[in-house]
Amino acid sequence: MQSPAGALERLAAHSAEGFPNLLAARERTAARLAEMRLRVAPVVLPADSSIVLFGSWGRGELTAHSDDDWLLLVDGPLRPEHEPVVATLRELLGAEDRKPGTQEIFGAAASAHVLASRIGLDEDTNRSLTRRMLLLLESVPVAGDDAYGRCWVHVLNSYLEDATKDFRPPRFLLNDLVRYWRTICVDFVGKQREDEEKWGLRNAKLRTGRKVLFAAGLLPILLCDRHQQAAMRDFLVEQLRAPATDRLAAAFAAYDLMDSGGRALDAYDRWIGMLGDDATRAELAAVRRETADASGAYARVRRSGRELETGLLALLFETPLVVLVREYGVF
Repeated sequence: MQSPAGALERLAAHSAEGFPNLLAARERTAARLAEMRLRVAPVVLPADSSIVLFGSWGRGELTAHSDDDWLLLVDGPLRPEHEPVVATLRELLGAEDRKPGTQEIFGAAASAHVLASRIGLDEDTNRSLTRRMLLLLESVPVAGDDAYGRCWVHVLNSYLEDATKDFRPPRFLLNDLVRYWRTICVDFVGKQREDEEKWGLRNAKLRTGRKVLFAAGLLPILLCDRHQQAAMRDFLVEQLRAPATDRLAAAFAAYDLMDSGGRALDAYDRWIGMLGDDATRAELAAVRRETADASGAYARVRRSGRELETGLLALLFETPLVVLVREYGVF
């Protein structure tokens, strides 16, 4: 399989629109990451620590409204010396309109070793599951790159210790990813009950960005069926460290579904454009479940979500991947 690097640009040739919003967002993200590195450069980090950004920062999809979701990621146990670093970062990255969300997943310190050692059972909370999955699927360091690399590989290795069969997807990692996707869907309803005012944006993201997150993790794991066990780790490192849309584009190319891939990512590109448009975002923020059918912005989101889903379903159910999807009970 061809490297995912540059796969989105290659797929653009099979797209009606050329992914202008996605490509512009990548340029914006690269520029903002350079600025963020300068911004946090004065922070004195312990050698075991990294400042890591998540979400649209890790996907290369920044818009003007993206949150600064960050963690102080530690390669080892948390110690008292990490506390003043977290306090400094909260002041430095604490702009009211960009601060991490209210679920306490970000804006704190986290031990990668704890995340890796508590997979499953009672101690594996939603918070730890989310941090672990997003670390692997959509994260980027802005300081302490060496510590970040060690943490990232440590978490991945914790999933691959039991992957002992050649040409079989690593089931432990696959099952935890599926669990995370289902947790996202269940938590959507829980958040709705707590705060219905954000229903429109949350529903729109569930139809688009959350599906891209899941599919861009699922496909590389399934594609491990092309590799011997000894090569799976390197394959997953290459895949998962690439932006999510590159991973999807590479998978469409691997199964000669360039036209389907172009249409699917055209739809996602339109969503990125809507997400960065002030008027559209404001309309979606005002949408409630009972008023959704009257919203033109929500109708556009729903249409883009269906077009994205059609392409992803073609990739999963109209190629040899369908055998793995059914065998492992993904859906």
